[in-house]
Amino acid sequence: MTTLSPAELERYARHIVLQDVGGPGQQKLKAAKVLVIGAGGLGAPVLQYLAAAGVGTLGVVDDDTVSLSNLQRQVIHDTDHLGEPKVASAAEAIARLNPHVKVEPHVARLGAMNALALISRYDLVVDGSDNFATRYLVSDACFFAGKPLVTGAVGRLDGSLTLLKPYESGEDGTPNPTYRCLFPERPADGLLPTCAQAGVLGALTGIVGTMQAMEAIKEIVGFGEGLLGRLLLVDTRSMRFETIRYRWSAKNPLNGTVRKRFDELAGA
Repeated sequence: MTTLSPAELERYARHIVLQDVGGPGQQKLKAAKVLVIGAGGLGAPVLQYLAAAGVGTLGVVDDDTVSLSNLQRQVIHDTDHLGEPKVASAAEAIARLNPHVKVEPHVARLGAMNALALISRYDLVVDGSDNFATRYLVSDACFFAGKPLVTGAVGRLDGSLTLLKPYESGEDGTPNPTYRCLFPERPADGLLPTCAQAGVLGALTGIVGTMQAMEAIKEIVGFGEGLLGRLLLVDTRSMRFETIRYRWSAKNPLNGTVRKRFDELAGA
């Protein structure tokens, strides 16, 4: 079991006295390796709160650089880091926040050629990407790698998130649902407006990203009820939170009746 130094015991004191976490839970966090897809609006609070919580290793995947228009919501970056790779800016911020966390920066765009190998190196994945192509790719790769996935999305004033573990089955033996059970058809490119086109309220990304971090912490430590088979919908205009249950579909190409390989699904 991973041991905690005196400085870490003091740093995580509020976790250690918390019955649901305690010393054993904090040790699990220190031993965990989490991959965060994107160091943007969602990835920023995910990285900050997982680092603050004491997750031992944080991988960050992003091929973008910090721009001025990012700073309205991507709060892990600041004005002094304009033009810098986001993974480097995020790594610097995490080092200032918690020097006990190891950061593994990946300046790359996730694709069919590298997704499976990269995801396989981590215990859990949090997807904060801003496009459907990457979300489908990540969810497929997590299924084949057997890794839990916390995936979220935001747009304008609305957000959503869920937990996916389709490589496992429920108590009745039915496979857990996949991302493709929830969204069977990938929207055509250009069908939905991007954040740059439609806008997004900065604080919304903080709300959804923080909840993604919460789901990840619960999954690592092993307490509470996760969002497995449940999609949490956040409407900040009216400040309403609703949960929609979804089930396994035999038609999905991952763990359904007709299954496809990862290379067959990549980009589909």
